[in-house]
Amino acid sequence: MRIQRLDGAVFAHFRNLKPMAGKEEKMSILASAPTEQLSKDEILRYSRHLIMPEVAMEGQLKLKRAKVLCIGAGGLGTPLALYLAAAGVGTLGMVDFDVVDFTNLQRQIIHDTDDVGRLKLDSARDTIRDINPNVEVIPYETRLTSENALDIFRDYDIVADGTDNFPTRYLVNDACVLLGKPNVYGSIFRFEGQASVFHAPEGPCYRCVYPEPPPPGLVPSCAEGGVLGVLPGIIGSLQALETIKLILGKGEPMIGRLLLFDALHMKFRELKLRKNPDCPVCGKNPTITKLIDYEEFCGIRGEEYYPETDVPEISATEVKKLMDENKPFVLVDVREAHEHEICNIPSAKLIPLGDIPKRMHELNSADRIVVYCRVGARSAKAVEFLMKAGFRRIQNMSGGILAWARDVDPSMPSY
Repeated sequence: MRIQRLDGAVFAHFRNLKPMAGKEEKMSILASAPTEQLSKDEILRYSRHLIMPEVAMEGQLKLKRAKVLCIGAGGLGTPLALYLAAAGVGTLGMVDFDVVDFTNLQRQIIHDTDDVGRLKLDSARDTIRDINPNVEVIPYETRLTSENALDIFRDYDIVADGTDNFPTRYLVNDACVLLGKPNVYGSIFRFEGQASVFHAPEGPCYRCVYPEPPPPGLVPSCAEGGVLGVLPGIIGSLQALETIKLILGKGEPMIGRLLLFDALHMKFRELKLRKNPDCPVCGKNPTITKLIDYEEFCGIRGEEYYPETDVPEISATEVKKLMDENKPFVLVDVREAHEHEICNIPSAKLIPLGDIPKRMHELNSADRIVVYCRVGARSAKAVEFLMKAGFRRIQNMSGGILAWARDVDPSMPSY
């Protein structure tokens, strides 16, 4: 069957999905609790846990002893870390290298307005400390790579993936499989989210479900496609719940199950996932026995999903110079209409990327044409298409309208 927008991969093909049948499956990540005890203050703090027979003193001590690594301190990492800290998980590792931006505040509630410009790790650590000073936060201010992932993962019981790009998702998956760590997975896009627990050999891994990444540029990131602010709160909370269940060894973890959430229609669907015996990393005869170059595997150049094309480019400042010198050219905006409303260059003609094939007759191939979008990826696709259609005097404005706002008109709003 074909499922649209699973993990953001449009029309991703699943051959092994079947309706989920009820089945109790339990696993315990931690052994029985040691002889240590909770303090008087901790007993009061966790009292609503302690009176639950499924948690009780033994379970709360397991939470205190647990070490969970959160990949990312953004949309998914925010509710994940907040609820794990509040629940009493003793050690939280956090991997992130970004700083807080105004665009984060709509959904990343671990940060506030005063944190803009600070490292996300510093902001998250301070918030967690305010919520529960008993939690040790171990920050890793670095980009997760094939060179450091195994060393970072090794000392943790569970890894929770809150990333938003395919290279890191495959990296997290492979590192978890090689080390035998559970991977508590979440993904969000616009109004849709999904969650699962990938844990070999107990169940399928991420590669069993997504053997190959989508082509570069096919799937927009949250920065390109947007995300409803409350959605990561829902999915990240589900990740926190699954992590706590794994620590306690209670309930039915989502191993071998993929939960799909449609926020617009408030619907959940559950799909059963089968382990792929030919999976290159967790199958019977694995061919991936060490971490690889994941950007190369995903066909990615740099941090954005730029198409693998060589198109002529022009900078935002050079475009402004053309305007100031009254040089004749046509400026084309290939973003969507709702993006054009946020901010635009007044002289630009709006032709969304998807409309280019049927509206290219509105452009004269003899004119000099400059095309822009938000960051330069979609406009590069438009330039490539139009060049194949016979346009020769055409250029892509590198960096898109964000470069224009940064280098030409700082008063222009960014998004």
